[in-house]
Amino acid sequence: MTAHDSSQRSRSTPRIWVGVPPRNKNFTGRIDVLELLRRRTAEDEPAVLLSKEPQPQALQGLAGVGKTAVANEYAYRYSADYDLVCWIRADQTPLVRSTLAGLAVDLGLDPPSTSGIDLTTAAVLDALRRGDPYRRWLLIFDNADRPNELLPFIPSGGPGDVLITSRNHQWDAIVNTMSLDVFERPESIQFLLKRVPKGLAEADADRLAEALGDLPLALVQAGAVISEGGMTVSEYLRQLEARITRILEQGSSPEYPTSMTAAWQISVVKLRQQLPAALELLRCCAFFGPEAIPIDIFKFGSEESRTGVGAVIADPIDLSTAISTLGRYALVKKDGSYITVHRLVQALLRDELDPAAQNDYRQDAHSILAAGAPGNPVDERTWPQYGDLVAHVGSSATDLAHCQVPDHRNFALEVVRYLYASGDFSSCSSFAERFIRHWTEISGPDDHYVLDANRHLGNSLRELGHAAEAYQLIESTLRSAERVLEPQNPLTLHLRNAFGADLRARGDFAAALALDEDTRALHEEAFGPTDPQTLRVMNNLALDYGLNSNYVKARDLHKTVYRLQREAQPNVSTTEVLNSLMGLARAVRLCGNFDQARDLGQQAQSYAPELGLDHYMRLRAATDLSIAMRRIPTDYDEALELAADTFERCERRVGVDHPDTLAAAISLYNLQRTTGQIAAALELAEATTAMYPRAYGAQHPYNYACIGNLALLRRLTGEPLDALRLNETALTGLDKALTRDHFFSLTVAVNLAGDLAELGQTQRARALGQDSLTRLARLLGEEHPLTLVCAANLALDLHADGAGEDADVLAAETAERCARTLRADDPLAEALAVGSRAEVDFDPPPI
Repeated sequence: MTAHDSSQRSRSTPRIWVGVPPRNKNFTGRIDVLELLRRRTAEDEPAVLLSKEPQPQALQGLAGVGKTAVANEYAYRYSADYDLVCWIRADQTPLVRSTLAGLAVDLGLDPPSTSGIDLTTAAVLDALRRGDPYRRWLLIFDNADRPNELLPFIPSGGPGDVLITSRNHQWDAIVNTMSLDVFERPESIQFLLKRVPKGLAEADADRLAEALGDLPLALVQAGAVISEGGMTVSEYLRQLEARITRILEQGSSPEYPTSMTAAWQISVVKLRQQLPAALELLRCCAFFGPEAIPIDIFKFGSEESRTGVGAVIADPIDLSTAISTLGRYALVKKDGSYITVHRLVQALLRDELDPAAQNDYRQDAHSILAAGAPGNPVDERTWPQYGDLVAHVGSSATDLAHCQVPDHRNFALEVVRYLYASGDFSSCSSFAERFIRHWTEISGPDDHYVLDANRHLGNSLRELGHAAEAYQLIESTLRSAERVLEPQNPLTLHLRNAFGADLRARGDFAAALALDEDTRALHEEAFGPTDPQTLRVMNNLALDYGLNSNYVKARDLHKTVYRLQREAQPNVSTTEVLNSLMGLARAVRLCGNFDQARDLGQQAQSYAPELGLDHYMRLRAATDLSIAMRRIPTDYDEALELAADTFERCERRVGVDHPDTLAAAISLYNLQRTTGQIAAALELAEATTAMYPRAYGAQHPYNYACIGNLALLRRLTGEPLDALRLNETALTGLDKALTRDHFFSLTVAVNLAGDLAELGQTQRARALGQDSLTRLARLLGEEHPLTLVCAANLALDLHADGAGEDADVLAAETAERCARTLRADDPLAEALAVGSRAEVDFDPPPI
């Protein structure tokens, strides 16, 4: 709009002030909008609107969003910049003409009674265009929803300013426009607190704003009802849910003389008259969520439409016209390839329909959502599209949970799978629980969809750290599936696979191995040996081998799975390939090949960057990499930085007591100990050990092994007796859970021998070391790093116990084996060189 002559900016009010409604003393927020309308081009120049060029500006938006209120505040706030301000009701053309003609006398022209209204109006427009007698003028055309009819009455090209308020987006092609959206939440709260100055808490204002979608008109009405009618916030919200049309008729206000219900009905009547097909589409949209709806979802599958919306979306031209018309009446907000319908408009649309019609439109919404499913939910390329649908699947308006159509239930479960695959386990759990509750009521507990939803719920509970709940749910669901389904039914096989994970989380590694070996055979028979589902079972079987201390077999199977999955892409998802690569890197490390493990770990940690750094799989990859780098002294600094960053990310993402966070914490404090930060390591180890029983339970092998880590730090800080007691507790628990012939048990036994030696119990240390060395050689081989550590430490204990000759022989053999298998700067090689005791620690593999 125009930049005015600053020499004339001396009066505080215009000479001519016509039709402007009283100022709203409770006007709230919108500062950014007013500043954008009235920004300055330079400090020494007068205020202007969006441009130095004198061209009209239009405020557009949904009915009740506050367009008129902003225009009114603009007029008052900047009145001193104008000689003439005229407010024109633009919803009826005769009113526009008569208001403009009424300015004639003030402009020094003949009145309408002399020249007639048409000639007078033309003369007024001409005077405004010429800026005679006033160059500083402002015309506000309020509620200007017919651009073509109004254009002849806008004095474009003149020196003054024109501000338009309208629902009609056709102004976009004619003038500069600005979309006005609902309030930001802080504005809504401030807005309500001004209107209900007594007795309204900020939390209640927030509840109201949420329910009313931050729409100013609805907030005004709610404030009036609560303030003047004495209704409580809770009662208002109950009425809003039960009788929305009636409650939104209540609560008048001078600045909003039309109720929300009336404003909506005016638009709907116009829509019904102009394009009934657009009303059909709008009614269907009322049964989506209030979030953005992707336009390309509007298509049907094989089902027939129950309403007129099927015909609308069957023709792309009709669909485009309907969306354009809805936008013109501001009944939808179009943003690129999305449309949004305000929650109150949706609720009013639903309320006008009888129950049968509501069911028909809702079923059509379900059909559209199901037909719009983008494909395999574990394929990360589909995640953006699934992300667009989640809010609608979870909406109470959509109410997909009560649907009985098989295709629609399949779609619901695909969304649940997407949430799991993308790492949103809380939402996955919430959605699954809702579907289970309603589907069980409708179809019974043994319904196929109920069983499948239980599977997803169990998987999400396990990933959330609720291992015991997951175990109980998957076990009972598997038993039900085995009773009502065939043994080779895909769902039964999926549940067997899930139950193997629950057995691992329970600490029953041997049972998990036995189950998964049988499950692999069943999968190969049902799907074939290289089917993606069979490969998932094989990956889990490789985990079982590792957890049962068979690291060579684990490595070889992980390698096979990784190769086959890479060959099977794109039928195998990126996350599955990453999981196999991580498993391979971990197994290589546990076989004692630290450089190879580091290289594979770096490949895994940088794999699939599209997942984001905080995706749970990439966080696990980072933890694994930091563990491998802990055995390579040249990588200590990088490893420590990586471990600290990963711990922080895990803690922020899933909380302090989640298994992933605890694993990251263990890696971090083991690195702190390795790099000499003993005090910091001890502090973190004590906190981690205290929390660990929450993850898998106090009797889990991981908990005992974690106690063993704490014992090592206690000895290093001068408390060998305390370390001894902790290690004895840990070893007793591990022997019971896993037997002594297990990697975890023998790790603790090696450190326990160090406690005994520190306390001068040389014979006991020697005996424990000899027993452990025999078991380790048999379990892992003579050249495995843990075997070499045990041998090196035993040589020290033999010397201390007077068996110097045997000690020298063992030390020489160990040094030779270390030289063949380890780096020259390996901590064990350095310990051997100076004759000091080597230490070993524990890291919990993912289950």
